Amino acid sequence: MSINVLTQENTILVVDDTPTNLQVLFDLLSEQGYRVAIAKNGETALQRIQTSHPNLILLDIMMPGIDGFETCQKLKANPVTTDIPVIFMTALSDSIDKVKGLSLGAVDYITKPIQHEEVLARIRVHLQLRNATCLMEQRTNELNRALENLKQAQLHLVQSEKMSALGQLVAGIAHEINNPVNFIHGNLTHVKEYTQNLLEFVQLYQKHYPNPVQEIQERAEALDLEFLQEDLLKMLSSMKMGSDRIRHLILSFRNFSRLDEAQLKGVDIHTGIDSTLVILQYRLKAKLDFPPIKVIKDYAQLPEVECYPSQLNQVFMNILSNAIDALEESAIASPTITIRTSTINSNWVEVAIADNGVGIQEAVCSQLFNPFFTTKPVGKGTGLGLSISYQIVTEKHGGKIECYSNVGQGTEFVMQIPVRQVMA
Repeated sequence: MSINVLTQENTILVVDDTPTNLQVLFDLLSEQGYRVAIAKNGETALQRIQTSHPNLILLDIMMPGIDGFETCQKLKANPVTTDIPVIFMTALSDSIDKVKGLSLGAVDYITKPIQHEEVLARIRVHLQLRNATCLMEQRTNELNRALENLKQAQLHLVQSEKMSALGQLVAGIAHEINNPVNFIHGNLTHVKEYTQNLLEFVQLYQKHYPNPVQEIQERAEALDLEFLQEDLLKMLSSMKMGSDRIRHLILSFRNFSRLDEAQLKGVDIHTGIDSTLVILQYRLKAKLDFPPIKVIKDYAQLPEVECYPSQLNQVFMNILSNAIDALEESAIASPTITIRTSTINSNWVEVAIADNGVGIQEAVCSQLFNPFFTTKPVGKGTGLGLSISYQIVTEKHGGKIECYSNVGQGTEFVMQIPVRQVMA
């Protein structure tokens, strides 16, 4: 008789208190190419399984000490051994005992005296079933990993497209605004100088000709010349201040998008945070039914951090946007966002962003970084922002990000990022 290749890869544990039965089964199974282990009682079998993991167990029911039923029950209660197929061996013909054994988790019954061909056939069938089950579990795990990899690839694609679209939009707006603003800003200096000269000329004329003709007096009164001279310079100063603010906003747009900085480079983390706050300024202002959100900056002296600037700015954007959402939903009297930075052992920097909103439950907090999980109403959130942020911090920068929250006491996101990236 030919030996099946699979038999050489399987170990069978035979548990029986009768030496003759053990010898017969040992010889029979060894002849077929199986590796055979033996145990004379249930206690010995349970001890032996701790060191060797058989592929199948032939288990006698009637044994001293713990019988086969109790031994099987202990095997199935142990997560390590629960999947090992158990075939009972018994001289009993009572169907009640068979039902009891099967209900405890056994896969089959062999009746004594043992028929060699029957034993081999049943062993072969159940080993094939177990191997098929293991193969199916392996394939299932591989499919799950492939699905997870696909999901991660989709997230990266969404992140890439989102950052590309956002960066191009911001950079495009900044470019289109920059030229006319520079023109206005550059000419304001000359306009102010010319205006100052004209006003001085008018004052000089008034000094030497204090009594102009009636028509000029009437025109001066109609224009309120004194007020015009005083207010015109104030208006020019306000225009200068406005153009400076627009230029600052454009610079913040450029710092945020950083389309030309796709590679690792050392940057000032605070610049990225401040640029993000400028972009979100419209959401921090007071609204008809909600007070302004106060931002407290507790910045430490940080070294330049080697990172992907645009991606890290996206993390700041996601977390700050979520904090603003949480504060708007909480409707508290004094909404506040606190941003704290610090160094850890000179090799890491820490950025903590906290709000004083209503907080979230611990069970929800533990799921925030899962893809597509969101606490926002339908249509307001995709569940991707924090998941993408987690990937950017942990995978792209080798850092850590965690959420701490207590109901009624607000929420804090803490990021830790190495100062220098270790290249693989």
